Amino acid sequence: MESFSADYGQARIKFVEAAQAQGGELQRIAHPARGPDGADLSMDIAWFGDRSASKALVAISGVHGAEGFFGSGVQIEWMRRSENRRLPQDTAALLVHAVNPYGFAWLRRVNEDNIDLNRNWINFDRPLPTNERYEEIAEDLCPPNWSAEVQAATGARLASWRERNGQGVFMQAVSGGQWRHAGGLFYGGAAPSWSRKVLTDVLKSHLGDAARIAIVDFHTGLGPYGYAEPIIPWRRDDPGFVRTRSWIGAAATSVYGGGSVSAEVHGDVLSAIQGILPKVVVDAVALECGVLPLDKVSTALRADNWLHIHGDLTAPEAASIKKLIREAFHSDAPVWQGMALGQGLAACRAALGGLSLPLDRDHAVET
Repeated sequence: MESFSADYGQARIKFVEAAQAQGGELQRIAHPARGPDGADLSMDIAWFGDRSASKALVAISGVHGAEGFFGSGVQIEWMRRSENRRLPQDTAALLVHAVNPYGFAWLRRVNEDNIDLNRNWINFDRPLPTNERYEEIAEDLCPPNWSAEVQAATGARLASWRERNGQGVFMQAVSGGQWRHAGGLFYGGAAPSWSRKVLTDVLKSHLGDAARIAIVDFHTGLGPYGYAEPIIPWRRDDPGFVRTRSWIGAAATSVYGGGSVSAEVHGDVLSAIQGILPKVVVDAVALECGVLPLDKVSTALRADNWLHIHGDLTAPEAASIKKLIREAFHSDAPVWQGMALGQGLAACRAALGGLSLPLDRDHAVET
């Protein structure tokens, strides 16, 4: 699929060229770090439509770095198909490419500070959340040594803990977020990250005067192969959940209350956007597309964490670990790419349809 890319650098070039070809308004925001090849990094913005439009489709890629291939491919294909020329009246589109360009370029799910951006959107002026269950398994999740013997021993202990406590509790403990171990998994950080601050400014400057927006945020790594589960960041009785499900479909799950491939997370981007844009009616969905079984994804994340925190990026094992990470979050198989692209484009079209649905004065979808 030509809209997918081999790496971050190629993805960025394709995104910019597609936006230019369609007459999009481009903005490049340079990241202070550089890629593994020494190349510049950036978050790139493409805007289509009138800046005074009251409604907007927002498509976001690369919040989790190495997961950026999916969202980038959909954004590029959306432009190449001239979908921007089909925008309804009084409706614009904002495409945000590579929210976490460092992670995308370095094939890391986290950013330059080992921060998971979807655990970083909390109020750091308040006491940080706690995750006592993570504390019980922190050392086994992220050992300082990655020998075959250590992998076997820590893997056995983690499996035993999971068997005693249940898969759901294990998932919540590992991926719900933690703010104590800066070198650990799913670390939320100690302050707002570069990506959080920049994305906040982008959203406020482009969408602060809008009346309604519909957001599609692209992710990979969880769920069945090639299936993009729509996950809504609100509880099922929240008007935002009801509105978003009305256009994304009945298969939508909530990040709260079970039933989703995702654990309940704290500090995610989508949940924070309503607070960033308090005057805007916000609909939001994360598309989570599966690639490999969960145990292989977990092993890849643990190995990559060890490599960057304790290992040597120039050592022979580095290339094999990076191969594991890429395969955990992206597939070069045409069937996977076709499934992902089709579902991603369908979600963008559904979001535009959702923006046309009438609302009552309480922002509920009229029936």
